Amino acid sequence: MPRNRLTFQLIIFLGVLLMLFSGCRTQSDLTDPIEIPESFSESGVEIVPAKWWTSFEDKRLSTVIDSAMSSNFTLLTAWERLRAAEAVVDRESSLLFPTLEATGSARADRFSDSSRDSEQLQLGLSTSYEIDLWGRIGSTIDAEQFRAQATLYDYQTAALSLTAEITRTWYRLADAQNQLALVNEQINTNLTVLELLNNRFEIGQIQSVDVLRQQQLVEATREQRTYAEARVQTLEHQLAVLLGQTPQSGVDLRPEDLPQLAPLPSAGLPTDLVQKRPDVRSAFASLRAADNDLAAAISNQYPRFSISASASTAAESAGALFEDWAVSFAGNLLAPIFYGGELRAEVDRNEAVKNQRLYEYGQTILTAFREVEDALIQEKKQVESIESIERQLELASQSYRQLRIQYLNGSGNYLDVLTALDDIQQLRRDLLTAQLTLVEYRISLYRALAGSFETEMIAENN
Repeated sequence: MPRNRLTFQLIIFLGVLLMLFSGCRTQSDLTDPIEIPESFSESGVEIVPAKWWTSFEDKRLSTVIDSAMSSNFTLLTAWERLRAAEAVVDRESSLLFPTLEATGSARADRFSDSSRDSEQLQLGLSTSYEIDLWGRIGSTIDAEQFRAQATLYDYQTAALSLTAEITRTWYRLADAQNQLALVNEQINTNLTVLELLNNRFEIGQIQSVDVLRQQQLVEATREQRTYAEARVQTLEHQLAVLLGQTPQSGVDLRPEDLPQLAPLPSAGLPTDLVQKRPDVRSAFASLRAADNDLAAAISNQYPRFSISASASTAAESAGALFEDWAVSFAGNLLAPIFYGGELRAEVDRNEAVKNQRLYEYGQTILTAFREVEDALIQEKKQVESIESIERQLELASQSYRQLRIQYLNGSGNYLDVLTALDDIQQLRRDLLTAQLTLVEYRISLYRALAGSFETEMIAENN
């Protein structure tokens, strides 16, 4: 048997033998870092849709959010980050296939003695392939795939956060418009009272100090209008930027009023929340990526085996280029012996990163549970707060009516009337603010319970 044939068969045998170990990975079992509770403290019966903001039954809001899904720059940035992560997966997956390269060269030598002129043409192909011993390459690819999954969940989290921010801004704008309308109404009321006091002062029924106090209330209410007008405009600017527009462009759609809240949504089971919240799923995917990085680092301490082959032809003319071929085949075994502790240190580093991702995953779960519980208790207590403000407003109105009658009959002090009127106006403004806060707590609850939803970009790329 020819010697080169024996060498070739020996290399093939060694390669097949080593391939039997291919795919052997050293990964650990991943368990939940915390004990998942059986249920939340409270729960309703209303099922939250994937597009949770539709629960407000506000078509204008839905139109604004649909527009932002394709124009918000923060969300577009998250999408490009996802595309980059998917490209990394494709890049690492290419290591599972052999590389193939073509070479070519041409050389011409010219001398004063033309009989010595020469030409040299050369073409060649070369290929190499690393057999994935111990699953190092496979673990690296899996790690990048999990990182790409985490990036997808991060994109979905960004989309959810954007919808929540737009919805909050939308209803804050509605509240600002309501506050402005209320303040204008209160200014008119205070001016009417001021005119009445001026008439009474002219006929000597009251003192000038009562007129001055009422004028001060008018100016204080006008100050409230200045603040309300500024708030309306800044919220319009904020909404425009969320839609990917300049603040100067303004917004075409504006809210009409605060929504009537649907019944309390069903909180579901904590285990279901862990499985559907994209930020929790992202943390778990990052943990699995770190686990595969650790497996790749461990496998990197073991020998590597690669196969390479090449074929080339050379001639002095194009016609004779393919008459003679040189073929080579080689097997290469690389076994790390001494790296000064570098490989072991890389294993230790990846193990620490994996533990870090494990703790981050646990903290993300705890944060998700806290957000649900916080939103539930905040909404419950805010309802009680609104009821208290409404009772205070009713009592203040009764006090104002009685004090005003006493004052008009000449048996009361106008300062008491003025204080009662100011209390009523402030309570009415506080009631609007409290109603907005209740809506914001419901938004927080929907956001805390929501899973991912399909955006137009995801639908187009599936």
